[in-house]
Amino acid sequence: MTFSNESALHAINFISALKHTKGRWAGAPFDLLPWQHDLLAEFYGTLNEQGLRQYQFCYTEIPKKNGKSELAAGVALYHVFADGEPRGEIYGCAADRAQASLVYDVAVDMVDQCPALKRRAKITLSNKQLIDKVTGSKYKVLSADAFSKHGVNASCVVFDELHAQPNRDLWDVMTAGSGDAREQPVWWVITTAGDDPDRHSIGWEIHNKAGRIISGEIYDPTWLCRVWGIPEDFEGDIYDEELWYKVNPSLGATITIEKMRQAALAARNNEADEKLFRWLRLNQWISLKRTGWLPLTLWDKTAGNFTRADMLGERVYVGLDLSTRFDLTAAALLFPPKKVNRWRCSFETWVPEENIAERVRRDHVPYDSWVKGGFLNATPGNVVDYGYIKNWIEKIEMDYDVQYYCADPWHLEILRQLLPREIARKFIEIPQTMAGMTAAMGELERLFSARQLEHDPNPLARWAFGNVAVQKDGNENQKPMKNKSIERIDPIVALIDAMAGAIRLEKKQSVYEQRGIRVV
Repeated sequence: MTFSNESALHAINFISALKHTKGRWAGAPFDLLPWQHDLLAEFYGTLNEQGLRQYQFCYTEIPKKNGKSELAAGVALYHVFADGEPRGEIYGCAADRAQASLVYDVAVDMVDQCPALKRRAKITLSNKQLIDKVTGSKYKVLSADAFSKHGVNASCVVFDELHAQPNRDLWDVMTAGSGDAREQPVWWVITTAGDDPDRHSIGWEIHNKAGRIISGEIYDPTWLCRVWGIPEDFEGDIYDEELWYKVNPSLGATITIEKMRQAALAARNNEADEKLFRWLRLNQWISLKRTGWLPLTLWDKTAGNFTRADMLGERVYVGLDLSTRFDLTAAALLFPPKKVNRWRCSFETWVPEENIAERVRRDHVPYDSWVKGGFLNATPGNVVDYGYIKNWIEKIEMDYDVQYYCADPWHLEILRQLLPREIARKFIEIPQTMAGMTAAMGELERLFSARQLEHDPNPLARWAFGNVAVQKDGNENQKPMKNKSIERIDPIVALIDAMAGAIRLEKKQSVYEQRGIRVV
């Protein structure tokens, strides 16, 4: 790689010649702040051995009010008027048309304040399009809520607030081959942190990738990544003003210290305002969602460092949540304390292969990625193939000392008929009622809270844990509610079933014998 001062200044000088459009800066020259100048210089000035731009992707994550919209508009206009790509296609992408229009509107205002650009520009506000009449390059707004983007030949894509994308469709279309016909295509992502509690959004995926590139964990010479913000597990003083300056590179310019202090005061007095302060002012990825059963943070705090191979030969209770078509089929392996002084659990999940694409579109959940990662098993056809469950159970029998298989009576008979009698006799029916599940849920609550149960790393199970909603009666009896839960909860239902079976054998207390659990 080499650095070309000429290439860097070509972009910097063009953008610096534009003017601000809002607030007290309106009409003033767009004097780049140090972080903006350095980012543009590195991105456009770094060249590969062929003399072309080294970087194709620029990921910039920064708190609100730091001037990201103006920078995004300047980048888009540079590629319309000055980059030199014949008949360039520049796209501004966001979650919805209103969000995508924010950067476009800033760009139009910038053009209106520059007579030279205004003479060259054809602006159509109705369809949010700007065309350079000299080069034929065009800047157009696209959004996830108006999905018809196949066939684009992008030279520059500017993604605004990637974390707000409702699914990954727009990202995939605009990055997977859309710039193949261009010599130097670029993708700019300028975003804030998200409030994705389940960590399955495309925003979180790219944020995580950027962090791994910055840390050196992965190497990708086409990505330039800059992140200003506090990490998820930050335990320092969020009211330290030195910290504010570190994560807000435009503090003192586009945002005043007085505004920060006002926001901090509100945060000290109100939990909701504190979350907003962390999210919007300090750019921390947070979880705004709270489950109806246990908080997602408790799941994260009980992550273990073990594999099933570490548990070979150990006693285990296997919970099963069986399905046919739309629900996931899930199993939970629950190991009582022996090697360590706490319980351990692990999960296995199946889905019909033909339904995966439909599920990704419908649920906005990365089932396909989980299959690739080994967290989800795809069975042939459009219904769950119980033969695969049977084979898995037979392997579990060889690997572990299985005490019980614990499941909802629904569909259990089908599986029982597929297995040898010596295995089928271990089946326990767990009624999916308050009587059948209250004790098990209470025990899991106690173990999770006391850090006496740990689970192996599994993003699918984490997502399911965060989806659980419960129904309670006046006596504090409870059960998980699939029809009230936000999304799929099948692995956690399997875990509850496993604990219901474990209570019977491990606790030896008659109260549990009376809670609707029966051996068949």
